[in-house]
Amino acid sequence: MADITSAPSLSLSPTARARKILLDQGIYVILVVLIIIATILYPPFLGPDNVLLILQQNAPLGIVAVGMTIVLIGGGFDLSVGSTFALAGVLSAQLALAGNVGLGIMVGCFAGLLCGLFNGLLVTVLKVNPFVATLGSMTLIQGGTLLYTNSQAYSVTDPGFAFIGAGKLGPIPVDVIIMIAIFAIAQIVMRKTLYGRVLFATGGNREASRLSGLRTKTIEASTYVVAGLLAGFAGVISASQLGTGQGTAGGTMALNAIAVVVIGGTALTGGEGSVLRSGVGLAILAVLQNIYYTLAVNTYFQLITQGAIVVGAVALDKRLRSRMIR
Repeated sequence: MADITSAPSLSLSPTARARKILLDQGIYVILVVLIIIATILYPPFLGPDNVLLILQQNAPLGIVAVGMTIVLIGGGFDLSVGSTFALAGVLSAQLALAGNVGLGIMVGCFAGLLCGLFNGLLVTVLKVNPFVATLGSMTLIQGGTLLYTNSQAYSVTDPGFAFIGAGKLGPIPVDVIIMIAIFAIAQIVMRKTLYGRVLFATGGNREASRLSGLRTKTIEASTYVVAGLLAGFAGVISASQLGTGQGTAGGTMALNAIAVVVIGGTALTGGEGSVLRSGVGLAILAVLQNIYYTLAVNTYFQLITQGAIVVGAVALDKRLRSRMIR
């Protein structure tokens, strides 16, 4: 029921214990090594301005990744977060353009919540496979958004709308504060509350959880609602950052979020994971992208290496876990 960082190790052999340490701590070693490399290549890398810029650039992805972590821990899967992200950005920008900034933010978030609820009902009530359900809703939402906007973007110059994605509270960008707050709240909920414990149990063994009296369908559906809400909120923040809402935004958002979560060690099979470690996964991708930028690495090569990292992370995770239980 707990994530990999809390699994008992007293009964493990020395070899298995070493593998567990590698599984638990390896991600932090990788991050430190990448930071050292980035600092060598670009000495001001750890300067406050650069660090805040990196955090701000990755704030929307980080928020989406929190929702994806919760879905995966619950044993689900969500490919529709990118389309939800774009829809929310469009709706919020359109209303902000009409002078309704507050309403635009709320509508964007509510649209994300509804998309998540739709996914949850597909999976739990209609019993559609999560991959198929969210693949279908991804296409449906994306097509509907492009049809609604006629493939046009909504550009907004309202300073009130820009504040949430480009404003600052003192020296800290507002979107960075929001992202950190969401990570902190989600980590506390997942580790310290009944909901978190129940979610780990459901993702680890849904049938056993159902037989023990847990409302597994409600729990599972709630993860999609949370993921949709956070994807919508992230879409609003991204539109605010760019001053534009467009239906083509978020094209690779779902895959990037999955990459962040998988690198962070959350199991695709459910029942194991950590919001905090997803934050580390986000940091690894962000630092890697900064290194790419410094070295002027070709964009296509970046995609190749990112895909290789995800496949390698999943393969290594599976191999280490299987050997630990032998």
